[in-house]
Amino acid sequence: MHALPHDHTGSRIKRLRLERHLTQRALSDLSQVSYSTLTKTEQGVLPATPHVIASIARALRVDVASITGQPYVTELRADELDVLIRPIREALDVYDLGADPDIRPRPHQLLTDDAEELLVIVRAGEIKRAAGQVAGLIQEATTAAHTADSREGWLLLASTYRTAYDVASKLGYADLAGTALSRMDWAALRGSDAVVGGMYRYMRALIHLREGQYRTGERLVALGLSTLEQADAGRERDVVTGQLHLGAAVMAGRAQDKARADGHLDRAEEIARGTGEAADVHWLSFGPTNVSVHRVSVAAELDQYEDAARTGQGISLPKDWPASRRSHHHAELARAQMWTGDIDGAFKNLLSARKAAPQQARYHQTVRETYAGLEAAKRQLPDSFLSFGSWLGA
Repeated sequence: MHALPHDHTGSRIKRLRLERHLTQRALSDLSQVSYSTLTKTEQGVLPATPHVIASIARALRVDVASITGQPYVTELRADELDVLIRPIREALDVYDLGADPDIRPRPHQLLTDDAEELLVIVRAGEIKRAAGQVAGLIQEATTAAHTADSREGWLLLASTYRTAYDVASKLGYADLAGTALSRMDWAALRGSDAVVGGMYRYMRALIHLREGQYRTGERLVALGLSTLEQADAGRERDVVTGQLHLGAAVMAGRAQDKARADGHLDRAEEIARGTGEAADVHWLSFGPTNVSVHRVSVAAELDQYEDAARTGQGISLPKDWPASRRSHHHAELARAQMWTGDIDGAFKNLLSARKAAPQQARYHQTVRETYAGLEAAKRQLPDSFLSFGSWLGA
């Protein structure tokens, strides 16, 4: 079985630590990551958990991407995805220039249909297809919004910005994801929609979650919940409110605050009983299933891997559940099983994550760290394990 790649997460932590002239003991003290965990992570013996990565990033004063190695440029180039990023950047940069005289936008309904289709495409895991189409639609919707200056036009534009965020975040371009969210907020304010404003704060909180900035993330969740109070009562508002609680639960779990995480999960479960499965409401996949899936994620964040694995194996995903969410769940379950020593079960779930949404799984940090953990276990695995590693670029 081949060894870990030279440039794995642990080696990047070591390189950054040495650049700052820190001993392992000093970095352990600064990050509050145990000395044993830090040394084994640097050696590649232990995979890096999201909590460990974020804690070390804060201590070293770098962004999380510097440690994870995202975006994965070599793989992006091989998949011809890297060439789709610049057009998205350029489309996001013309938001305030008014209508482009060289663009004649199609009727509003046709643009709306395309924007909705892009949301569906992303949730089907077809990231490359969405990345190839979103820049042109943003430019067309930008001109349409400035020309009509209507609520519907601005909210349509906000939807295209959301897709740009989805693409950027899934491919590991954190800076581009942040820009797309800023544009989404800009358009949502002109559309005067409290629900979209709440969604914006939910997605912005997720950016801070990935960077380990839990207090800022919690403040954004609180602001999002406050914003939603201005929206009309109904299922749409309830769905976004419930999703905010789910995001807050994962945030609290990663901050090792079990009581707060359980409180948010319980509130989300209460809301889900009223909404039922609402996967297509703003394509947030909210409902009882998503609450159950988040219980797995939160347990894993709290290092309660036995509970996470047991709960995850008991979940039956609806057949029509979005492939992107299905893939993410399998990745989370694989992580929990890897930590419990269920090597075979973990690899089977990595394969399931790949089968559900291959483009997403290839660039998913949890998939990569779990694969590294399985490889470090030095257990006999099928030949397909090596093939999976080559596909990942690991």
